Formats: sequence, structure tokens, C-alpha cells
Amino acid sequence: MVGFLERQDSDRRLGMRLTFAVAAVALFSAPFVLLLALVVSSFSPLNDFDQRMAERAHEHTLSQPGYGDFLNVATEVFGPVTWRVLMVLAAIWLWHRGRRRLAVWTIVTITVSGLLNLAVKELVDRARPVMPDPISWAPGASFPSGHAMAAATGASMAVLLLLPFLRSRAAHLAAWGCAAIITAFVAYSRVALGVHWVSDVVAGVTLGIATVAATAAGYEAWRRDEGRRPAVPYEEGVEPEMEEDGGGSPGRTA
Repeated sequence: MVGFLERQDSDRRLGMRLTFAVAAVALFSAPFVLLLALVVSSFSPLNDFDQRMAERAHEHTLSQPGYGDFLNVATEVFGPVTWRVLMVLAAIWLWHRGRRRLAVWTIVTITVSGLLNLAVKELVDRARPVMPDPISWAPGASFPSGHAMAAATGASMAVLLLLPFLRSRAAHLAAWGCAAIITAFVAYSRVALGVHWVSDVVAGVTLGIATVAATAAGYEAWRRDEGRRPAVPYEEGVEPEMEEDGGGSPGRTA
């Protein structure tokens, strides 16, 4: 009974940490907040820059036969649905391996990312680019880019979950490099297809990274509160002990 109550108290502390982390993202993500303010105020230099870049990217895509079709497929391969499915599968595996609180972190982070994106889109309600010869089409408001935010969130989460199993610094750098390349490609593809402004995708990437950073920090604060050794999430992952026991054994709740 005592052990059960202790676990319940620990779960509540983790929930509070993640909740505070989410609030911090919404309030204190400086690059995103700056872009949000500029977009909402219709800052002319930003609007002019967005328009120029959108036209150039669109023209380049049209000039390459088949390039638009490739981008349409690729941007969906690395789209929000893909990352959500991958993170749900990861959470199921973690739960089965006994890493139940890490599974909760995974679901909370990917869910919060999606909900934040929808909330900001509704709040800002920015119109998407309108091109004379459309290559692609996307529903809803434009700011911030859901694809870019999902890629930044999902790729960063994947690396943080994999880091405990990567034994060398070179492997760590390669993992982060792959995440950066995927995120940058998705962001670029949305502009090249004419469905987002540059500021949309930059805002999506920054908000996605901020979401993961905040929930990882919340998880790390919970770990220290539980008396576990301090860890640096971006170097060791959110739960470094996973590698030590092969990901945890069934029945563990670490």
C-alpha cells in the first residue's frame, strides 16, 4: 500500500512538471513569441520578405519537372500523421518494457505539440499564400506550419529516445544531424509548395523544439526530485538508464 501511494505521488509530481513545462513553452519561447508579434501586427518588412521568398521558391519548384510531385509526396511522408503514429508506437513499446512514465512523456509531448499548433492557428488565423499556378493545397490557417512543427517535435523526440542506445559522440551528432536535416527539408518543402510563408515554418520549428525542450526539462526535474542522478537530456536522452537494462523489463515503472 505504501509503495502504491509513493508511485501515485511520483506520478502526480511528474504530471505537474510536464504541465508547468507546457505553460512555459506558451509564455516564454522568445523566438516564437517575437514572430507571433510580428505576424499579428502585420509587420511590413516581414510580410514583404515572406512574399519575395514564397514567389522565388514557387517559381523554382515550377521550373523543375516532377519536383512538385516529389515534394508533395515527401512532405507527407514526414508529415504530422507519420510522427504521431511513430510516437504512439514508441509509447506502446516503452509501456510494455516498463518505462511507463517515459511513455507518458512521449504521448504528452506529441499531443501538446499538436494542440498548441491548432490553438495558435485559430488565434492568429493567418491566410496562406495564393500563387498564380498552385502546386499544392492545404486546409486551415497558415501560422505556424503544422508540418514543420510536427517534424521538429517528432524528430527531436526520436533522438532523445534513441540517445541512450548510441554509444559514441559521433553517433549522437549524426542523430541530431539527421533530425535537423529532416526538419529543415519539411520546412523548405512547405514553402516550395506554396502552402506556407517562411515565417510560418520558422515559427513551427521553433515552437516544436521549445515544446520538446520544455517537457524534457520537466521530466529531468522530476528525475532529480526522485533522487536519480542528474542527466543532460540532449546529450544522454530523457532517460539514460534505458541502455543499462536494455530498455527496462516488463513490470518496471521507472
